[in-house]
Amino acid sequence: MSTVTTSTTTLTTTVHFFAAARAAAGTEATSVALPEGATVEDLLDALRAAHGPEFARVLQRCSYLLDEVAVRDSAATPVPAGATLDVLPPFAGG
Repeated sequence: MSTVTTSTTTLTTTVHFFAAARAAAGTEATSVALPEGATVEDLLDALRAAHGPEFARVLQRCSYLLDEVAVRDSAATPVPAGATLDVLPPFAGG
């Protein structure tokens, strides 16, 4: 009898929340474990599940920086191991 072992590599991503996103999340930062090959959208789904519907509403208005680079397509942008995602709600003023 043989045993098949599957190994899923996970990566940890640090997420920093700013302004309204920080208030809705109830924290300044968190770490999220994702499977290798995950996208920014996968990360956002994990955050929505962890922080609830009010937080999900705030995310609809946010922009994101992945390792200080603007995310234009969250579904197509892979998250590398050790990455940092900044969640930025719209800011007033100038």
